[in-house]
Amino acid sequence: VCTQQELLPCKSFPETLLFQLLGLSIATLSTVTHYGLHFTLISNVSLDSNAYRVIHHTAFYFGICLSMTLILAALLSSAATVRESQCLTAMGFFCFALAFCGLIPAACWRYTHSTEVEDSIMDVYDFVYEEVRRNTSSFRRHELTAIHEAFLCCGKHSPFGDTTNVENKTCPPGQVHNEGQDCLQEIQDFLKKHMDFVFSLLGIAIGFTVYGMILTSFLWFSIHFSSNLYRKGKYILR
Repeated sequence: VCTQQELLPCKSFPETLLFQLLGLSIATLSTVTHYGLHFTLISNVSLDSNAYRVIHHTAFYFGICLSMTLILAALLSSAATVRESQCLTAMGFFCFALAFCGLIPAACWRYTHSTEVEDSIMDVYDFVYEEVRRNTSSFRRHELTAIHEAFLCCGKHSPFGDTTNVENKTCPPGQVHNEGQDCLQEIQDFLKKHMDFVFSLLGIAIGFTVYGMILTSFLWFSIHFSSNLYRKGKYILR
């Protein structure tokens, strides 16, 4: 049970837990995206001229920094509420503002470069597939086989035909070329689901950072005015 004097700290703890859970969710998603089998295969296969590898590493470091900023902001806000510290409250507001300033460019990048990730992965698959079709490298054949096994697909529909040899050599068991799924379509569907989840979490994070800035501003003014009220009715004789 919270007393009247302890009401403000008790109210802040659920919000602190929500911000920490949000930060941990972003960190988990960033780690899964960076070290997941599907994305790791594409990153290892992509050439230096392809943009995917840069996007892959940038997204991971951005997600980790964002999660750490949100968790730090939540801890500072909680400590500021318990200790009634204006300095800690201002630091918490700064962390939320910093996270907000990072989330807005990320959301804008999503709409201005909505197909860049998909196109870069498609280019990687097309490159590996064509290398195997020309029989220029046995190492590429192992890479294409790994991609097929990871995405559970088999080859791609080509207007030129003559793809059965590639499919027979690189498709997983049971995925014959007549029954196997087109890899380009499977990769596109997989990316769509993943990116929808990522940007849903991005939208939630933007909303929570705005709420965090409002909350820390309210806490700062509450602590500021409550400290001034202690002097009301007290006089000093000189």
